[in-house]
Amino acid sequence: MAGSGIPGSTAWLLAQAEAKGVPVRAITKGPGFHWFGYYDKLQFDPTSRYVLGQRVSFEGRKPAPDDVIHLGMIDTEDNDRWIELGESKAWSWQQGCMLQWVPGTRSEVIWNDREGKQFVSHILNVKTGKRRTLPAPIYSLSPDGRWAIYTDFARLEKSRPGYGYAGIPDPNEAVAIPKNSGVWRLDLTTGEHRLLLSIADADALDDGISKRNGAKQRLEHLLIAPDGSRFCFLHRWDVKPNSDSFVTRLVTAKADGTDLYSLDPYGKTSHFIWRDPEHILAWSWHPSAGDGFYIYRDHTRDVELIGAGVMTENGHCTYLPGNKWILNDTYPDKQRLQHSYLYQVKSGKRFPLGDFRTPPEYSGEFRCDTHPRFSPDGHKVTIDSPHGGNGRQIYLLDISTIVEKN
Repeated sequence: MAGSGIPGSTAWLLAQAEAKGVPVRAITKGPGFHWFGYYDKLQFDPTSRYVLGQRVSFEGRKPAPDDVIHLGMIDTEDNDRWIELGESKAWSWQQGCMLQWVPGTRSEVIWNDREGKQFVSHILNVKTGKRRTLPAPIYSLSPDGRWAIYTDFARLEKSRPGYGYAGIPDPNEAVAIPKNSGVWRLDLTTGEHRLLLSIADADALDDGISKRNGAKQRLEHLLIAPDGSRFCFLHRWDVKPNSDSFVTRLVTAKADGTDLYSLDPYGKTSHFIWRDPEHILAWSWHPSAGDGFYIYRDHTRDVELIGAGVMTENGHCTYLPGNKWILNDTYPDKQRLQHSYLYQVKSGKRFPLGDFRTPPEYSGEFRCDTHPRFSPDGHKVTIDSPHGGNGRQIYLLDISTIVEKN
């Protein structure tokens, strides 16, 4: 491989990944910058062939209300051909426009957009081209693809830069604990939507440990359980007004917004994923062992430390199909390398997938986390990364050898 001996070069980085037995290739390229966003969305279609992506013409600044991103799917069996699907004016650097495949379908995708002073969502059949628009956005989809939940993107735009959407002012910007902002439910067939629980409802949940004392609050990072019976979210509040520092607790609720439970009340919950309808894996702090990945059992105080001495850094965690493997990554180390890896639950072993360098300008709101996502067949992983020297692009990693031989 030409130039592979130059540490930090594109060829060198790819060679390092391949030396670990993980073939990797870029499936997008310039002009333009490509990424997918968060790690808990369906990027691959059910056949594991088509990969969703988003393209923008700039990097390094906040999205303005009229900045448009283009949406497409990549045919990984036809020279990584980009197939245009649509566009959006409602997006963020960390999570894009929530573009994802609709569960239970083989050809429908959904994404958020803004029409005038309203956030909406579009459902597109990629085979027929038929599209319909719903009168509200989405965040997390139910496993059967019939309904979704969403949060207040206008509030997030000011209180959590990089996660909200520009273009619509927050009517509750001066309100610390609003009763008309929180988590909504959207019917993906009828478009009917209603508030399930408010920020005020979340604030009223007393777990005997966390204290908010009237601080400004928000609800974010929503995720529906694998059987659709419950969902969870992060309840966050500012340490002091207009501060980048905040406190977090992980809360679960029934699908109808009732029966709230403070699953992790200790203030430091970060990335998480449902393992099954009763358990959540999350990076947090717990008095039993400090910082680490823990398995929390819903409606109880039962916790179990996972990956002690192996998964020692915060990362974007998911389970491969079958729950035998945890797919994870890290934030940049001192050399600005982000490490993607698999953790085998049974053996407790860590299998490196690649070390991908992110330049210093990719930081804060404009950072490019790798956010590893897996294919339905469990043999492929995609990441977002600027390590190739041409801005953020989407890369495909072949993990079949690891998961089949171990």
